[in-house]
Amino acid sequence: MPAAKTLKRYGLITVACALYALGFNWFFVPNHFTVGGFTGVAQIINHFLPMLPVGTIALVLNIPLFILGWQKIGRDLLISSLYATAVSSLMIDVLSSIHTFSPMDPILACIYGGIVTGIGCGLLLHESATTGGTEMAARLLKLKFQGLSIGSLCLGLDVAVTIGYALCFRDMTRAMYGVVALYILSLLIDRVVYGPNASKVAYIISDKSKEIAAAILKEMDRGVTALDARGMYSGNRKDVLFCVVSRKEIAQLKELIVGHDAQAFVIVSDAREVLGEGFIEYRQ
Repeated sequence: MPAAKTLKRYGLITVACALYALGFNWFFVPNHFTVGGFTGVAQIINHFLPMLPVGTIALVLNIPLFILGWQKIGRDLLISSLYATAVSSLMIDVLSSIHTFSPMDPILACIYGGIVTGIGCGLLLHESATTGGTEMAARLLKLKFQGLSIGSLCLGLDVAVTIGYALCFRDMTRAMYGVVALYILSLLIDRVVYGPNASKVAYIISDKSKEIAAAILKEMDRGVTALDARGMYSGNRKDVLFCVVSRKEIAQLKELIVGHDAQAFVIVSDAREVLGEGFIEYRQ
């Protein structure tokens, strides 16, 4: 990777670490919420052993996970994640030592804590880095559970830690607030990682597939692919059109299809991520 791109990437990782540390110290700590993951485990340990800083504990806990990550994910992610974990842990400890934030309304803490830390975590994952813990575990689990998004995997792992946090402190109210914050955090992760305009995939089965395909190409300037298919009931062969459009274009696509064939059979589903011309460019 060219030096300029590497510098830009690590600059964004540093900004993401700062957002994560700020959100954690500003919204989670003073309101006694847990951010989940190894940082949440570190919060529990810090409560019983206050002489051990949260950031340092989280860094130590991440070491076994990074060793596994080296074997499963690769060297590049490991190096960037080691940097992110070290920087975010340092920022958490330094910020907590120089300023103590006051508690605020728990609903506001949930919302803004989820937003700030979610953007930070999302930026890290977008730049192929993590702060270890939940994000690294989600990356590893993603290799096995392809159908789940990274945000959903993070949410599941974090909720498990939050339940443990609640059991330790016997405070279910704070735990429930924490789950809300983690849900918002997971939404922001997916929004940053996959983009704000999640694409739609349309499968179109029609006797007028050629006319519909021509209209999509001309009027929407979108690519369309014909898949050779055979109806198992009728035995007839026909083309199934496959087309990917942005979320805001799906209404136009449906109107176009109905205008050519009101009896067309259409399946529309979400596309988690689309790479290529007209969508997200490949990252070199």
